[in-house]
Amino acid sequence: MKNRYKNIIVCFSFVALFASCEEELDLSNPTALSIEELLQTDNGFELLANGVLDAYQKVPANEFLLTELRSDNVRANSENGNFPAINAYNVDPNNGDVATYYSNNMATIKHANTIIDNRFLAPENQQYTVGEAYFMRALCHFNLVRAYQNIPYIDKVLDITKDEALEYPQLPEANVYEKIIADFKTSIAYLNGVDQNRYRPSEGAAICLAAKAYLSQPSPNYSEAELLLASVVENNGAYNYDLIYTERSNAEQFEFNADPLDNSVDLLTDAEYYANLVIDYGHVLGNAISDGYTDGVLDGSWSNSPALEINDEVVFSIAYDLVSSDNYVTSDSGLNDQVETDSESHSFAMTLQGPSNGINIATLDFLEVMNPELQPVRFYASIDALSYNPTVETNDTFNAKFPTEGEIGDNDWVVLRYADVLLLYAEAILGGDDSTTDSRAIDAFNQVRLRAGLEEVANLTKQQLLDERRVEFVYENQRLYDLIRFGEADDVLTRFSQQNSLFYTNEKKYLPFPQREMDNLPNFYTQNSGY
Repeated sequence: MKNRYKNIIVCFSFVALFASCEEELDLSNPTALSIEELLQTDNGFELLANGVLDAYQKVPANEFLLTELRSDNVRANSENGNFPAINAYNVDPNNGDVATYYSNNMATIKHANTIIDNRFLAPENQQYTVGEAYFMRALCHFNLVRAYQNIPYIDKVLDITKDEALEYPQLPEANVYEKIIADFKTSIAYLNGVDQNRYRPSEGAAICLAAKAYLSQPSPNYSEAELLLASVVENNGAYNYDLIYTERSNAEQFEFNADPLDNSVDLLTDAEYYANLVIDYGHVLGNAISDGYTDGVLDGSWSNSPALEINDEVVFSIAYDLVSSDNYVTSDSGLNDQVETDSESHSFAMTLQGPSNGINIATLDFLEVMNPELQPVRFYASIDALSYNPTVETNDTFNAKFPTEGEIGDNDWVVLRYADVLLLYAEAILGGDDSTTDSRAIDAFNQVRLRAGLEEVANLTKQQLLDERRVEFVYENQRLYDLIRFGEADDVLTRFSQQNSLFYTNEKKYLPFPQREMDNLPNFYTQNSGY
């Protein structure tokens, strides 16, 4: 499936990105089509939709630096460029990653708006592309509002010669969320009944992300989020969504453990069962572990396995392929790099490249909750066990969730997976309360717990839910936004900052508005507080 997606991208590589910067387009190239010509072709809207997804591939490339690295999960080595400054909540408005993340999301929005502006020309068999465009426009604005808080909401392709950008000031956070939710709901209507492709926006993904937006807005709408998530969770079979999970009765046995009552009977130990669940957990993100089981622990090495990446737990992901190449796309690649590339990597910082830059190092605070005793499953699928040494306080312990080697890679970036949907459902049911015994929330929460080899709970608290999300989604860029959404960012990050001599203040939950954008439109945008 990934190869088919990549082949489609390659076929129109000369035309997919023309909307982002016309002056960079080589008009002498006979394969380059104008938008008018492209829309008259049989598959013009399909090519435009592929261009939106292709453009989005640059968005996750530096997201880790601006999200996970600004949480209490991860730290940066003190000797590596501006990474320690980001980690210390000391980000400058001129920071290149701050500007690039903003512009990459905006570039994808422009591609999406090209389709939306011309949606009435879309033939019946390509109406789904309009739904995909609304979905991607909402997703990119969702990224931006969570990162920068007050942002403009761009709902058309802007003509820079007419100063149309001046018609789009920064909006209050609540207004941005209203528009995000409206776009996701419009995409739901267009994508209803469309065959599911986990590499493309879908009705199910739009429903769940609309619910997540309801929960993330300044005044969460728990009831609307609950209704949307219930429609998926209570009908997950119809959407083909489920956790990757092995029942104990189906587990593989790795070594012979004689039953004390009958030496001929091989008992399945807890350690063996946990090993099965570790393998399951690795498969969620498309990883396989080599053979090896010693002293009750899997001791093989992880590697990416494209055949595993499309699975029932993935709701929506961005595809990447590994092809030997000297040219690969990063967050700050130019247009020509993007269209010529053979391979793309979602983030060097999160893969095996990270340790060489001293970026994806687990904090001591995180290792207190992510260790083999407390997390017998997630630990071995999330943490590089070979680098783990709690007896040395300064030891660097690295991420194992994205085991791509080198500067190019093929680990897909999972935007949304079913474990997130289940925990969001529990969160919506919990609402603003501190605890709940609602069986629906308990069941959703316990499904995720059981897959992690942990005991079920009978009463779910807000703190338990936040703690569970921390260990379930580590290195998936969720922790900072979870803390903000739960209203815990200031308490948690202030304490973490004080313990580690960092510079967090309540304004630093959000990034500075990029100085580059402010310079482009002098006296128009307002800088965020604290910068």
